[in-house]
Amino acid sequence: MARDILVTSALPYANGATHLGHMLEHIQTDIWVRFQKQRGHNCIAVCGDDAHGTPIMLKARDGGVSPEELIAGVSAERQRDFADFHVVYDKYHSTHSDENRELSSAIYNTLKAAGHITSRTIKQAFDPEQQMFLPDRFIRGECPRCGTADQYGDACEACGATYQPTELGNPVSVLSGATPVERESEHYFFQLADFETFLRDWTRSDHLQEAITRKLDEWFTAGLRDWDISRDAPYFGFKIPGTEDKYFYVWLDAPIGYMAAFKALVDERDDLSFDAFWNPDSQAELYHFIGKDIVYFHALFWPAMLEGAGYRTPTAIHAHGFVTVNGEKMSKSRGTFIKARTWLDHVEPEFLRYYFAAKLTHRVEDLDLNFDDFMARINSDLVGKYVNIASRSANFITKRFDGRLADALDRPELAQRFADAGEAIAEHYEARRYAQAIRAIMALADEANAYVAERAPWQLAKEDGREAELQQICTTALELFRQLTLYLKPVLPATAERAEAFLQIAPLTWADLKTPLLDHTIAKFKPLLRRVEQPAIDKMIEASKEDLAAAAPAAEPQAPVVEQAAAADTENSQDDDTIDITDFAKVDLRVARVVAADHVEGADKLLKLTLDVGPLGQRQVFAGIKSAYAPETLEGRHVALVANLAPRKMRFGVSEGMVLAAGDSPHVLSPDDGAKPGDRIK
Repeated sequence: MARDILVTSALPYANGATHLGHMLEHIQTDIWVRFQKQRGHNCIAVCGDDAHGTPIMLKARDGGVSPEELIAGVSAERQRDFADFHVVYDKYHSTHSDENRELSSAIYNTLKAAGHITSRTIKQAFDPEQQMFLPDRFIRGECPRCGTADQYGDACEACGATYQPTELGNPVSVLSGATPVERESEHYFFQLADFETFLRDWTRSDHLQEAITRKLDEWFTAGLRDWDISRDAPYFGFKIPGTEDKYFYVWLDAPIGYMAAFKALVDERDDLSFDAFWNPDSQAELYHFIGKDIVYFHALFWPAMLEGAGYRTPTAIHAHGFVTVNGEKMSKSRGTFIKARTWLDHVEPEFLRYYFAAKLTHRVEDLDLNFDDFMARINSDLVGKYVNIASRSANFITKRFDGRLADALDRPELAQRFADAGEAIAEHYEARRYAQAIRAIMALADEANAYVAERAPWQLAKEDGREAELQQICTTALELFRQLTLYLKPVLPATAERAEAFLQIAPLTWADLKTPLLDHTIAKFKPLLRRVEQPAIDKMIEASKEDLAAAAPAAEPQAPVVEQAAAADTENSQDDDTIDITDFAKVDLRVARVVAADHVEGADKLLKLTLDVGPLGQRQVFAGIKSAYAPETLEGRHVALVANLAPRKMRFGVSEGMVLAAGDSPHVLSPDDGAKPGDRIK
């Protein structure tokens, strides 16, 4: 019986380019949706841009455009990226839409009428230099729970704690580097604790992965707090009904964007009903695919909002981990923070779809993109196994039999066993065990290749009187290829389409496993996929570094200051003294490349830099630039080093020099790309 299924991916934030981290989720979602459609179900996928918030407002201001212009440009680019990766949504919308405004206001008013919204005056962080209240993610400091430094103002990436920005230790404004001050403002709150009984039951009722349920237990133990759903002007978003200068916090209207996208689709189609999918008694299924970092909003706030507003709750929420590259966090300096478009410019998009599928499980695990493994797997599995079956058989059919397949199989029992494997493979896809599905499919591909090698049609073609046998063997091989294509189609939709054109058949569905392809004319075989080679990977990585260089902001036109790490380790400081050219000439300034950058345990302002200074060897320098840089953004970068400064022993270790920086943030000064480590700066 056909199922009614609505699927969403988390809405990507509309202030930056699509990268491989985004693609993991959208590829995972698209595979599942394509599988469901291939099984004959009414599966609808919607998504859109998360388009509100202070970051978008500020980026638009800096770019000299309106927020509406900014998000429109990002949306167009994002949809091109998704389309070129063969990710298809029935509706791709935006949270900045009339549908979302209406739904957000209606849900808020319903929750307020039911007594789940309260207001009170709070103290919040205010940037005295920018003259604005600071969003949570524009403040960084020490986690109030575990003490980890350089954490966002709403959640700790180290321990997972959530908190108010005012609870951070040693907070700084990301915008100006200034220490935020506290100011009072009236805010509106959603009383999450009103739904504690409901949420305890809901989170333990197979709606979530086990690991997520365990994580949520920590928040129940800590106690469910009221959720601040308002933000002060200036803000890009929807004004809260009945207020003049208060706006819905982006996380209030973002998940409602799922409903809004579906409502926009309903308005375009006559065969869909909004209520049939969103009423509390709906028999349709609702699934969200999200990253593990936004579970708190999706698994607590979102179902509570839906319950309180009289809508159905999700059937299940599927969380995934992050993408790492070659075993490490994606790095701009190493060229492994790869944009979707950069990948598309150098490497076949379906290769990424296949590699992700080959490693994705139903668990909340990070996925590592190892390029050596990637090339080996693509070339072995797709070119050496899958495509090879057709390329070794098709030409005999074309040349010897005018493209006509035999009316019987050489090994019907083998083809039946391939067809019988369909249910197990379908179960893997259904449960998002893509890696197991791929392993099962490739095991069949191995069997198909072993069959072709055993029957050796190239040998039979040399023997007289064995034409019928040759035709049946090649027909059997192509039937096995057809079934493998069917199984791989959710992962490789474009390749499957080319294979269908070669076989001259209608789009493959799971029902086609019942009947083998016999007594049928095929087209001339053309290569379906080509090997991936190391130069393509190298060029992509290099292009990613170039993307970073092109996007890097210029240093502000301020006079350079010498930033000495030792100053951060002592309470004593000396007044600046005027020096003459003779004194300045004693300073040995050298180009150095940052080999590694790390946090310093127990230090609020310091990063430990390992520097390559060419013929002078490596140096360790402690630099007070933590407020301006995450460590991974510095690795591979050129800096200006005072190389002849006497080493200074600090409680964190020995600092063997100092780097140059400008401004209060401060911005590290970087020599041109043509400079080499050890070059003297004159």
